[in-house]
Amino acid sequence: MGSILTFGETMAAFSPETTGPLRYVSKYDLRSAGAESNVAVGLAKLGVSSVWMSRLGDDELGRFILNNIRAEGVDCSKVVIEPEHRTGLMVKQLSRGETQVFYYRDESAASCLAEGDITEELFSGVTIVHMTGITPVLSASCREAVNKAYKLAKSLGIRISFDPNIRRKLWKGTDYTGYIRSLAMDSDILMMGEDECEALFGTSEPGKAFEAVFDNSRVEYCAIKCGERGAFVSDGKHFFAVDPYPCDPVDPVGAGDGFDAGFLTGIISGKSVYESGRIGAICGALATETNGDIEGYPDKEMLEKILNNDKTVFR
Repeated sequence: MGSILTFGETMAAFSPETTGPLRYVSKYDLRSAGAESNVAVGLAKLGVSSVWMSRLGDDELGRFILNNIRAEGVDCSKVVIEPEHRTGLMVKQLSRGETQVFYYRDESAASCLAEGDITEELFSGVTIVHMTGITPVLSASCREAVNKAYKLAKSLGIRISFDPNIRRKLWKGTDYTGYIRSLAMDSDILMMGEDECEALFGTSEPGKAFEAVFDNSRVEYCAIKCGERGAFVSDGKHFFAVDPYPCDPVDPVGAGDGFDAGFLTGIISGKSVYESGRIGAICGALATETNGDIEGYPDKEMLEKILNNDKTVFR
């Protein structure tokens, strides 16, 4: 089956124990948060071999992140610990029905990822490489790393998975819409939220969106994530509506990455696009039931019981 490789920035994340403005919060939980490492963890929990590569500062927060992700079964042997830059930081602010995020990641170690970090050796044993639209907007060198990863993956016959993960806070006045659209159209597996679908293709209506995606692109599989309304998936020939999996949401952050991990698990396991979408919907829904990004992701046993309609109560 091979491994799924992903790379990008993971930050130390402070999550408040109470809701409301941070000026009134005094207690926080420390977790790790990064779209790409979230996917890697979700995959590992489901029994899929996953590799995460990044740069971390030679500091305590960097060691915390490395220990966290490695403990979930992700191969972190390619992570670079460097003394010249610090580990990025994010702080969540919770309110009823909404989570705000504040970033402290300028000049972080991961923003110094460069094309020199992307080597043919990194792709050894890899079947799919998963990337997001976050990494290339962090810096020019990160953009060069992503561009090289695309070229190298295609030359080696490795499938490219892409989630636009549009974060306009990181764009800093530059419009990356066209660039991210080009990455989306040059991928083999595309997974995006309906708001990102609207931004990149001018529509969130599934039929029109899939027509835009599959027209003159190399995309094989596409998923449009619609949150509490489920998802739509297509293999370019047919498209299917995937019902949402029932859940009791606490925090939506990490749900999209959970969906990606589930969808990729289905694809790499040879399941149909509909079955893959169903797995993605389950993983995404369960992710919302905890305050952390990854804590709610199911393991392989739990997923199998859900898919087989086992009535065991997990929550």
